[in-house]
Amino acid sequence: MTLKVDIRKLSLINEMAKVGTNGVADNMGKLTGKDARMEVTTTNFIDVDDLGSQLEPGKRVGVRVRLLDPPHGHILVLFPEASAKKITALMLRDVTDDMSNVSGKMARSAVEEMGNMMASGFIDGWADVLGRAIDIAAPQLVYAPVDEIVVRTAERDGDDLALFFDSDLTVPSYQIEAEIYAFPDLEAFVEMINGMDVTEA
Repeated sequence: MTLKVDIRKLSLINEMAKVGTNGVADNMGKLTGKDARMEVTTTNFIDVDDLGSQLEPGKRVGVRVRLLDPPHGHILVLFPEASAKKITALMLRDVTDDMSNVSGKMARSAVEEMGNMMASGFIDGWADVLGRAIDIAAPQLVYAPVDEIVVRTAERDGDDLALFFDSDLTVPSYQIEAEIYAFPDLEAFVEMINGMDVTEA
């Protein structure tokens, strides 16, 4: 397996991070009617064993989405617990004004729907850059300390290295925060990047 990226193609990796996060911010803006701000904080190849040290501690709730097409791998959309509660209220605002009546199942469904919407925005951005469709599996709800979620997801493809896309989203009007992590299959991802013309992005 070769993981050597043509140095002339490194700009494509940054472009994919930017386009993906713009897709998330657009989807959030449509949902909330407010501007969402997205910032790519890290794009790096990193040892899976070192991932935990890159993360802010605490529990997160969100979704893990598996890519069924190249570059395969997984996308994580995670919310701090306080943001997850605000998302639940936002997603169910047309259903109820009294959040005390909302069941745990409804709350989980709301977070799952929001996470899936954000992941889809990210993946659509990648598909545009790569010039191909990327189908996804049904989102899987996750709830655990963030380092457990991220490291377990990175380990699923059996690589010692992970391409770590770390992005932060904020919707200031609602005080909602989210984190997005992308872990493409390294061999498939590097092959696709090296096969692209820099002018394609």
